[in-house]
Amino acid sequence: MISVLRRDIVKAGAGLSVLSLFGGIDALRGARAADAPDAGVFDDTTVRQLAHRLSQQAYRAPEETLPAVVRDMNFDQFTSIAYRPEQALWHGENLGFEVEFFPRGYLYRPRIEMYEVIDGKAAPVPYSADLFTYGNPALRVDDNIGFSGLRIRAPINTPGVMEEFCVFLGASYFRAVAKGQTYGLSARGFADGTGDPKGEEFALFRAYWLEKPRSGVDSVVLHALLDSPSLTGAFRFTIRPGETTVFDVQTYLYPRKEIPQSGIAPLTGMFYFDANDRNHVDDWRPAAHDSEALSMWTGGGQQLWRPLRNPQDLQFSAFADVRPHGFGLMQRKRAFEDFEDLALNYEKRPSLWIEPIGDWGAGSVDLVEIPTPNEVNDNIVSFWRPRDALAAGHEYAFTYRMYWGWDTPWPTHLARIAATRVGASTDGSHTRFFDIDFTGEPFANLPRDAKFHLQTRTSAGEIRNVVVEPNPDIHGWRATFEFDPKDAKIAELDCSLANDQATVSEEWVYRWTP
Repeated sequence: MISVLRRDIVKAGAGLSVLSLFGGIDALRGARAADAPDAGVFDDTTVRQLAHRLSQQAYRAPEETLPAVVRDMNFDQFTSIAYRPEQALWHGENLGFEVEFFPRGYLYRPRIEMYEVIDGKAAPVPYSADLFTYGNPALRVDDNIGFSGLRIRAPINTPGVMEEFCVFLGASYFRAVAKGQTYGLSARGFADGTGDPKGEEFALFRAYWLEKPRSGVDSVVLHALLDSPSLTGAFRFTIRPGETTVFDVQTYLYPRKEIPQSGIAPLTGMFYFDANDRNHVDDWRPAAHDSEALSMWTGGGQQLWRPLRNPQDLQFSAFADVRPHGFGLMQRKRAFEDFEDLALNYEKRPSLWIEPIGDWGAGSVDLVEIPTPNEVNDNIVSFWRPRDALAAGHEYAFTYRMYWGWDTPWPTHLARIAATRVGASTDGSHTRFFDIDFTGEPFANLPRDAKFHLQTRTSAGEIRNVVVEPNPDIHGWRATFEFDPKDAKIAELDCSLANDQATVSEEWVYRWTP
């Protein structure tokens, strides 16, 4: 069974409910009802118009008032309230998709408006306490308290069997899986101030519009209105579940004020430990993480692989680029033996790749690594940061494709990093020993006298005792070296495998800290 919640349940947004985003739009943005789109009329410009108009008004937090019995629920009580499958939107209509909704309560207190769109007309999805079953009857509230989020179901694994594959719940967070997978990392609409000591601002999807699909269509369209003290936004998701679940995302952002630390297409996951980083971890498993590395294909054609870490102190990395081809948090370890966890199935968790559509200009792929004492917390964040701050009163458009699946969406002719292992050197000093395995196309049909060498660089300290040799167990090659940091407090290491003619592997990049 797929869990419907993030590990530590995301920050759930703040305080005043949206009574209606059409006839009562003035309740949300302080504008006259005559300024709103015609009540019920909906097209691809509707949410964009709402977001733009909302950005010109002062921010008003959504309503969070709830009866105490649901407001003060704990995790187990919240998950004991289940949507009745037979009440799902579009159930029994043979449309290929069904939608279920989450109740409010626990950490999910804002009322999130839900609309169904049919033939260009939008109507609210009605709330009733009868839509749910209750593990504890005392948790039932008959007031019209509304919904907090939604899940989408489709026959992703077995024909005719509707299964959850996608969830939008909490702030602007959402997550999805491909066929045969279980939930892992999340995405969200926008990041603002991630890693900043002053604190991060979490925008909220305040309303959703679900376009009713036609029979035989393999995709469903979802629109969302984003709101925060700093900006508003309009999102259009075209969602196609399958062997790889693909989201086509169109976004329009409208800052209320200048945003110097914006994050586009942010990804959030968990890295607790692996063979490259077991510091202060006493655990019976070989590894525990949603994602093992940040992968980047730069606008200049480089393919980079940055293994993740659970650092002692917060770490922020920025990889400058122009017109990036893509980036993502990736999970390459796909064998049960890589994790040995029967309950959490880390080997089945999705990688998530972002493919920018159009020219995103100059900026950087940023990576934030936050110390965590366990695997409960999402401690990894990555996103695209435009070089220039987002200015108040302007419109910014970003279009991208998200691939939730087993790997990057495109093959590569380069050798790939199969593993990174780090440990103490045998000389008893503070020198570290690195072991990197490479696999892939360059090693097919090699002559017996084939040779490779390792190209290395470090920003501090010294790399020495480099050895490159075949690794027949993985039909690849292994490179090892020692790193002496000397007096450095931080060092950026990188290496790639090459033959006498050219580089044959993606580039391994790594941040060493004590």
